[in-house]
Amino acid sequence: MGNGHTRVRGVAARAGGWSARHRWAAVGIWVLFVVLAMGLGAAAGRVDVNESDQLKGETHTAAKIIEDARIEEPAGESVLVQSRDAGGRATDPEFREAVAAVVEAVGATGEVTGVTSPYDTGTISEDGRSALVRFEMRGDADTAGERVAPVLKAVAGVQKDHAGLRIEEIGGASMMKQYDDAFGDDFRKAELSAVPVALGILLIAFGALVAALLPVALAVTAIMATMGLMGLVSHLMPMSDTANSVMLLVGLAVGVDYCLFYLRREREERAAGRDAATALRIAAATSGRAVIVSGVTVCVAMAGMLFTGLAEFEAMGLASLMVVAVAMVGSVTVLPALLSLLGERVEKGRVPFLRRAGRRGTGRAAAEGSRFWDAVLRVVLARPAIALVVATGALLAVAAPALGMKTQQLTLDQEFGDSLPIVGTYNRLNDAFPGGSEPAEVVVEARDIDAADVRSALADFREQAVRSGASRGPVDITVHSRQNVALVSVPLVGGSDQDRAEKSLELLRDTVRPVTLGRVEGVRAPITGQVAGSHDFNTQLVGSVAPVFAFVIVFAFLLMLVSFRSLTVAVTSIVLNLLSVAAAYGILVAVFQHGWGASLVGAEGVGAIVTWLPLFLFVILFGLSMDYHVFVVSRIREARLRGRDTKDAIRHGVVTTAGVVTSAAVIMVAVFAIFGTLSMQSMKQMGVGLAAAVLIDATIIRGVLLPAVMALLGERNWYLPAWLRRMPDLTHDEAAEMSGPATPAPPAGKPEERVRA
Repeated sequence: MGNGHTRVRGVAARAGGWSARHRWAAVGIWVLFVVLAMGLGAAAGRVDVNESDQLKGETHTAAKIIEDARIEEPAGESVLVQSRDAGGRATDPEFREAVAAVVEAVGATGEVTGVTSPYDTGTISEDGRSALVRFEMRGDADTAGERVAPVLKAVAGVQKDHAGLRIEEIGGASMMKQYDDAFGDDFRKAELSAVPVALGILLIAFGALVAALLPVALAVTAIMATMGLMGLVSHLMPMSDTANSVMLLVGLAVGVDYCLFYLRREREERAAGRDAATALRIAAATSGRAVIVSGVTVCVAMAGMLFTGLAEFEAMGLASLMVVAVAMVGSVTVLPALLSLLGERVEKGRVPFLRRAGRRGTGRAAAEGSRFWDAVLRVVLARPAIALVVATGALLAVAAPALGMKTQQLTLDQEFGDSLPIVGTYNRLNDAFPGGSEPAEVVVEARDIDAADVRSALADFREQAVRSGASRGPVDITVHSRQNVALVSVPLVGGSDQDRAEKSLELLRDTVRPVTLGRVEGVRAPITGQVAGSHDFNTQLVGSVAPVFAFVIVFAFLLMLVSFRSLTVAVTSIVLNLLSVAAAYGILVAVFQHGWGASLVGAEGVGAIVTWLPLFLFVILFGLSMDYHVFVVSRIREARLRGRDTKDAIRHGVVTTAGVVTSAAVIMVAVFAIFGTLSMQSMKQMGVGLAAAVLIDATIIRGVLLPAVMALLGERNWYLPAWLRRMPDLTHDEAAEMSGPATPAPPAGKPEERVRA
């Protein structure tokens, strides 16, 4: 293709042409694919990520030992009995009576086992004002929340009889129940409301019901097919509910975007006077190609999550990659067939008062674009250097807080604030018994757990854990003799203060364990628990940042280089996307870490960003921002090939794509903002971060920075070194042939601008 032969038409053009000629076959194949994927996926069932596979390191080793030993750890619960009066003590008669009443009441429910009195176990706080009654729920720990209601009712009954004391239950089962009661429908409502929101915005954008339904139908069928594929693939790489939710978000975003790009271009060409077949052919060759380039780039970005080594991230990455690939294929195959079948009927279902809004994106208005962006472009292109400095300075200022980003797994009070009553119980328990709500767990495996040296080491560990200052006790040891495993529960000093608790964890791992359990040959003693899991997750995630960033950036650069045959376009694409991500990070830190303006989004500053979010945002945003970039730059390049000078091509490309980019961005912002309304801080952070980044990307990046940079670079935008001209040529110029006469060949030094017959 680099030697002057006739250019082979692109994959998108060939696919669109075949689908338009074989309309019913294309639609039938798509429907059959969706039905088969769903049916086979349902038959195969979905395999979810095991707890033991969630992390590597000590947390993984501990979970694996427990799993291999087939030890079923029950859901542990505690009842905090605390004097409301500063002078009250656990030795007071009323206090003892209340404790006895709690022990009797919870035992009488028949739902618990192993009820212990604080007077027997010594679980009384240092100040003597608080005590813990401990027990375990019968049955499977995963479903304990469904059976804990009678126990909670029994504890509430004791509380009524002892108003001078605070008596409240906390534990895995009670947390699960309260969470499900309060927020169980949050995710489902958010997911279900996303589709109507997208449909409403598309209805405003197109002004016709059929045209608005097409992008939603494509996105929904792509999501349905991917759900089935997830079931099949999960037998090779386990999936999860989180991966399913992320897949739905990404699938809706890209599915609607790709269809929107294609449909808008087809309508624009028809409004310009071209017949239906020609309009569809041009849309396939231009927007169809942009969809493929964008889709492959997004898939590469999502594949970056496979390099984290974290099972949850790997599941999210693979699920997102699949839905993008399915939506991309659907956009260039079944969509042209549907447009060919519908013809003028795509305008059916017009909403009268939206007639002007719906047609604003067609005809000469589409050719010359939105008045607003036309005005903005006049200013930017008149003074590109000033626009570049101002916009870059503003984004760098917004990104500045990201330099102080602190990441951690959010504690219960950080995650839910005051929205759950149990958060108050959690804080009071941690104040009275530091680390008691989320103790570290040492999983000790030995050849013979009852051997004298092992028993002695366990006793030494218990003593040293308290003496070292890592714990204030009580340190509980549960021995499973048949499995030769012992579980040691160690409340960490620091409690809900993650930094202090991690220091206590390090004391256990690096100081206490080596001189006790570490001295016994054949003993393994990995330390797990909430604090350990957070620490290990953070460590592993930080270690995976560099390879993930490098993979995504390098492959995105190569794809842009091959797709546009311009070194300059490839470099500026990466730099602008990184600037967009940095600005999103800055907003996250400012709002959720420092609390600046947090009340405006119904949030509060919690002092940290949830550990998984920065890497997740980078991958998702880097992928999605390529949608706009590829679409806009494709139109600029197309205009340049049709004979416009660089500045005029920039103005034409940005302004004519403004409507579709704005519509796509509004949909994404609206969908992501829904998740910003959820009660969990981690979901608020994700929703606000994604929405802010998309907004910045669609406005400042694409509307100001991109045209300013390209205007300053001029003809250097299309620079390709001679030594790179041998690389594969994946560009296409069908649009130049269809849309108007070919322009004279450009200078020999710019073969990437050559238009072939």
